[in-house]
Amino acid sequence: MTKRSLPSTQVLITEVCSELNNFLLDKNEKYGDSPIDPVRILSKADPVEQIKVRIDDKLSRLAHGQDGDEDVIKDLTGYLILLEVAKRKKEQMNGEPDPL
Repeated sequence: MTKRSLPSTQVLITEVCSELNNFLLDKNEKYGDSPIDPVRILSKADPVEQIKVRIDDKLSRLAHGQDGDEDVIKDLTGYLILLEVAKRKKEQMNGEPDPL
């Protein structure tokens, strides 16, 4: 199926996912694997919990109107994808699913 024959919603889903893919890969290249493999200087929480905290912080700033110039939707979506990546890596290491 070519892109032209896809319904417009499917085309947009493909575009958004592609943009998010590039966004996350660019951030990963720029900042390294810090969400998935944190340095743990102060916090000893595992990556899954740390990403959940980042999501909570982002939602709190949004709820209080402190989102500034950030693209909150893109950031939240990125964190949710990273949460899934962290959960899968944890499952691979432990051999069992991680409950949300």
